[in-house]
Amino acid sequence: MKSVGEDDFAFLIRAAWHGSRRFRTIVWSGDIPSTFDSLRRQIKAGLNMGLCGIIFWTTDIGGFWGGDPKDPEFQELIVRWFQYGCFCPIFRLHGFRLPYPENFEKEPDPYKLTGGPNEVWSFGDKAYEILKRYLFIREKIRPYILEEMKKCCREGIPLMRPLFFDFPEDPATYEVEDEYMFGSDILVAPVYEKGAKTRKVYLPKGTRWVDAWNGSVFEGGCWIERETPLEIIPVFIREGAKVRIT
Repeated sequence: MKSVGEDDFAFLIRAAWHGSRRFRTIVWSGDIPSTFDSLRRQIKAGLNMGLCGIIFWTTDIGGFWGGDPKDPEFQELIVRWFQYGCFCPIFRLHGFRLPYPENFEKEPDPYKLTGGPNEVWSFGDKAYEILKRYLFIREKIRPYILEEMKKCCREGIPLMRPLFFDFPEDPATYEVEDEYMFGSDILVAPVYEKGAKTRKVYLPKGTRWVDAWNGSVFEGGCWIERETPLEIIPVFIREGAKVRIT
């Protein structure tokens, strides 16, 4: 790209290794299934990618294979995955949705294969209202993300990182594998279990935490149980930070 005079570019790929970051890579996790278990795995995969130096990480929101836009279970999954995607370095909805074309098994040209609808309004009215809300949240925090990404590029730190990265003096953070810091001030605890109404969240020592949705303040160094209706992903802001999602 540089040899032909292009300098403003990045590569979206699904195969990377230590050192790939210097080639301006955006890595996604490949053609993964549309299941809650797959969503759970993406959280750990993204954190490990960050620790390996790949800071621009993304997934096919909703998974790639098997999602039926008319299926209530998939509608729940797409909402939960979209919420997680809103707090990933790259926010990207993609997938080969049901129903698959009749000639799916025989068609030799993959560019002629078109699955079911996959726009934010494709999964029912309830899901659409929630997804739309998170589109506006992502836009609201975009200045924060850009500033944090500049810091990542300058200092070589991941945007999405395990709790122990920012709180190494708190032993409990080393045991938490399904939460993460999204930059310096936002803590995210994705919901990845079907039908979950609550989830436990650990808030690290060293600061106080503000629930991004209702303003409740908690001392760090404790576990809490946060209610998780479908429209809510637990998000906490480091006390004193200026970023807001609502």
